Amino acid sequence: MKINKKDSYIKLNDLPDEILLNIFKKLNNVDLLYSFYGVNERLNKILHDRIFTSRLNFLKWSSNLLINRFSSDIILNRFCLQILPEISMKIEWLDLESSSMKYILYAADYPNLNGLNLYNIEDKTAKCFFTDQRLSSGIFKNQIIRLIIGINPNENDLETVENICTDIFTVFTNLTHLIFCDANYNNIVRLLFDFPCPRFSSSSLLLLNIKVQNFSQCLYILDGRFNQLHTLYIDLANIHPPDEEIENKRKIANLKCFFLSCALKTSRYDQLILSLLCRMSNLERLGLYLTISVNERFIDGNHLKENILNHMLLLNQFIFDIRSLMFINNQINLPSNEEIQGTFTDFHYTKIISCVDYFVERKEGQCHIYSYPYSMVYYHDITNNFPGGLFKCVREVSLYDEHPFEHDFFLRISQSFPFLDQLSLINRHAQNYKQSSKSMNDNKNLSVVKYSYLKSLRIRQVHDDYIEEFLFHTKTYFENILLDVDYKALERVTENFTRDDTRINSAKINEIYLFGDVKYPRFLHHYFPFAKIH
Repeated sequence: MKINKKDSYIKLNDLPDEILLNIFKKLNNVDLLYSFYGVNERLNKILHDRIFTSRLNFLKWSSNLLINRFSSDIILNRFCLQILPEISMKIEWLDLESSSMKYILYAADYPNLNGLNLYNIEDKTAKCFFTDQRLSSGIFKNQIIRLIIGINPNENDLETVENICTDIFTVFTNLTHLIFCDANYNNIVRLLFDFPCPRFSSSSLLLLNIKVQNFSQCLYILDGRFNQLHTLYIDLANIHPPDEEIENKRKIANLKCFFLSCALKTSRYDQLILSLLCRMSNLERLGLYLTISVNERFIDGNHLKENILNHMLLLNQFIFDIRSLMFINNQINLPSNEEIQGTFTDFHYTKIISCVDYFVERKEGQCHIYSYPYSMVYYHDITNNFPGGLFKCVREVSLYDEHPFEHDFFLRISQSFPFLDQLSLINRHAQNYKQSSKSMNDNKNLSVVKYSYLKSLRIRQVHDDYIEEFLFHTKTYFENILLDVDYKALERVTENFTRDDTRINSAKINEIYLFGDVKYPRFLHHYFPFAKIH
């Protein structure tokens, strides 16, 4: 049915202002302005309201990336030539993508603009932007106090963030908030330098959110070059001692909020992390997300109180996700989960969850403690002792155990992590309660495990039962995933790529990485008709 725009405008015009405002508030401001600005004076007056003009978002999501909202130059030209010059006085914040940001920023003077969100930035794009005479001087230089930078995920130059940082602090002299973010959490571009440039500093910056390569960069950021900084969110690729002496003794008195995360295991927790925290006695908010190798004792509530909380008298919020790993070899009196949980009796204002596992085969004990609700995007090495809960932020999960994962366990995982898009599994032990395809069809009470957002499944180091678990459409539902699997195991489970029970889910795989001695038959692509095979 074709919509008559003229009739639509007439019907809108019949509505009172209050109802129009309520309708317009539910729409994207940029779409709204393009559709209705200039229709008549009444709509123009409503659209001039600060609600619709103070922040304009020219971005949209596409395949996990943020791209320009409008693919048509006609739409962009109308904004730049007609709409933006008319409302420029009202605009305080712009969300832009690199391909169109220069056109939009050139379209008008923005006397009240104080915030920018710039996505898909590359080193070359940044240099053009930051050296542009109009954009790097005058009102932009003095006005912009809040800046969000999204580095292009395909940018592989490790010096990119350093160059951009240096240019940012040169151009935006009054910057108070700087956030580096990623459209896709898998494509992280980190700050890396051997020694920071003198221009990598600011006397106005209050908040910094950044990802860095190692602990040295963290120490440089806290060495006094940002002397007004009160909030730091920092994610590290690894935690190793610096190669050279860096200022790490001075008290960091101004810092009120500190969030530190690192996905990789560190054995230098006492030497590096605790010594750094001892310099932050005025913290009011603290977040720690770490995996720590320990020798004799797990990190528990007593440790956190004795070594952190008792030294931070102003602290009013402490959130954490800490996994401590310990080598075990016939030790006795190892703590139980109940004993670890009992060390948190004094944590009255935060719900704390603990999970303790001992792995005989790899001679390792694991103690996972975290505050709930959980705020990280990953949750690693989940076992059968997983306590459950709802984890809406988590996108990446890994499973490991030396006891079988049954079908009900996978059902709990899918329900606890509704937005899961990466799943990896290590388990060499056969399931105890396997059910045949026929018996599952007869059992109407057995639920199919649904992974609505799953994009990547890595099941190389598993018993064949788990390949069946995922490839039987009577057990598992997914759409369009990447599969990483051992070739010989896949050959066995699919009965040399002839098995009907695994055919439906095999047709939903769009990419396969085959591991091991791979000499696959020519007809393999018939069994995986939509998959790119590596």
